[in-house]
Order: sequence, then C-alpha cells, then structure tokens
Amino acid sequence: QVNLVESGGGLVQGGGSLRLSCAASGRAVSDYAIAWIRQAPRKEREFVAAISRSGTKTHYGDSVKGRFTISRDNGKNTVYLQMNMLKPEDTAIYYCAADESGWGYVPMDRYDYWGRGTQVTVSS
Repeated sequence: QVNLVESGGGLVQGGGSLRLSCAASGRAVSDYAIAWIRQAPRKEREFVAAISRSGTKTHYGDSVKGRFTISRDNGKNTVYLQMNMLKPEDTAIYYCAADESGWGYVPMDRYDYWGRGTQVTVSS
C-alpha cells in the first residue's frame, strides 16, 4: 500500500504559477502510474493529468493542455504538477491518485490510492 501526500497549493493571482508535489511513502512511486485530479466546489471531479510509471507517457485534460505539465522523479519518490498561466477556474482541491494496473488515465473509480488533496485558489 502506498501513502500519497500532496503539497504546494496556495493562493496565487491569475496568470501566476504553482508547482504541486505528490510524495509517496510505503511503496515506491515507480510501482504506480499517477494522476492529478481536481474538484472545485459544487462540481464533479475532473481529470487533470496522468503519467505512466516510467514517465514516458502523459495525458492532459483539455482545460489544462498547454498550461500544466506533469512529471515524476522516481528517485525522489515524487510526482509533480507544474501549473502555469493559472486562471480563476483552476481553483479547486487537487488530489494525486495512484493506478496500480493501468498507465494512469483510467475511470475515476479505478484509481487504487488517493491523497488528501491540496487547495489551489486563483484570484482574478
């Protein structure tokens, strides 16, 4: 079982940047494909980005393509989400989730482990 802890959230002005981290413990993060998923108040969870175990394959949600970049450092047991050109509609709690059997882009109920999330707030 892996434990995931997100960090790096905060309050930022529109147009600004943040880098989120997802630190794994208990098992090597290289055992898992990892996704970032967000949930805004009164909205459904939304897929943001996913990365395969080796990092060679990535996928992004349409709303963040060209602005966000997912990466991983298996040596540091951490996955990152670099968020640039942030918009107020990016405001949400951001979760990282581990996919044990797929490559990371799977239905929401297929993720095996979830972190507790980190709040990102973008002001206009």
